[in-house]
Amino acid sequence: MNESTASRAYPQGIKLGVDVGTVRVGVAVCDRDGILATPLKTLDRNVKKNTDVRVLAALAAELNAVQIFVGLPRTLKGEEHASARMATDYAQLLVDALQKGGHAIPVQLIDERLSTVTAHRNLHEAGMSSRDHRKVVDQVAAAGILQHAIDMQKARGTDVGSRVIAAPQTGHSGEAAAKGAARAVPGTNMQSSEDGRLQ
Repeated sequence: MNESTASRAYPQGIKLGVDVGTVRVGVAVCDRDGILATPLKTLDRNVKKNTDVRVLAALAAELNAVQIFVGLPRTLKGEEHASARMATDYAQLLVDALQKGGHAIPVQLIDERLSTVTAHRNLHEAGMSSRDHRKVVDQVAAAGILQHAIDMQKARGTDVGSRVIAAPQTGHSGEAAAKGAARAVPGTNMQSSEDGRLQ
């Protein structure tokens, strides 16, 4: 596959990685060439007002991001539980917030098994005390999610993850976003190997 073909296979430019938690949301960013993902910031999760979702949507627009990867937690057996549903709902809210702001930035759900565990281990190995981990662990986990995604894009020469599309508009503002589930666009799916890594 030549460079021009690869460039059409997936978006080229700044991308964001997102690690969704019940209390905090970690955000990471990569360079325009998609080489290195770095921690960016941690947002306080606001489930009632979703102010963090709007902040993230505005940040993506400000950075001229071409794509956002939201980590989808799965068990080692590939099962999805409450945390996966939370990430899926968050991705849906983000897509809807971007659409309301007039920003057509693709949001992809991508397998993120053990990303937070790995982030804690890396911080420990770097000499950071466990007490300080929570300040940055979410954004470090987000960087791991994003790095995994951009590495796979380059290795495969095609896009990865499951595209989330906007919820149908209803007469009640926010109702569709709150109840809507992420839906994958045909042709984009996630395949997991037995060792828990996304293929």
